[in-house]
Amino acid sequence: MSKIPLPAIGASFSRSHTVTDKDVEDFSQLSGDRNPLHVDEAFAAQTRFKRRIAHGMYSAALISSVLGNDLPGTGCVYMGQTLKFHLPVYIGDTITTQVVVTALREDKRIVTLSTTCVNQQGDTVVSGEATMKVLEDL
Repeated sequence: MSKIPLPAIGASFSRSHTVTDKDVEDFSQLSGDRNPLHVDEAFAAQTRFKRRIAHGMYSAALISSVLGNDLPGTGCVYMGQTLKFHLPVYIGDTITTQVVVTALREDKRIVTLSTTCVNQQGDTVVSGEATMKVLEDL
């Protein structure tokens, strides 16, 4: 087995994804959250948002995807995540998720990362902090 390296403070990774109707429908089915704000165009049109929005936790899943696949990546597990939802995410928005290593606890192999999602206008839609445990080896 090979030892999984710890990332350096300041290491970062970002990925963009355009939110589709299918993404929102699939997330709704998977999570069981059928709030009409997410799945019913007529209902959503009557709200302050004027159209359907993606689930807040869908954006959190985009963060999880970057953490689990890219930074810290394979061999890490979530210990915690804070989230602050700033703006709605609409179907058709392109969300760029960025994570940056802000602290390391090398003796415990714990990595702290800032987590941010911004839309195509550069507006922050979600921000927070993740704590990840990087396993010793695969």
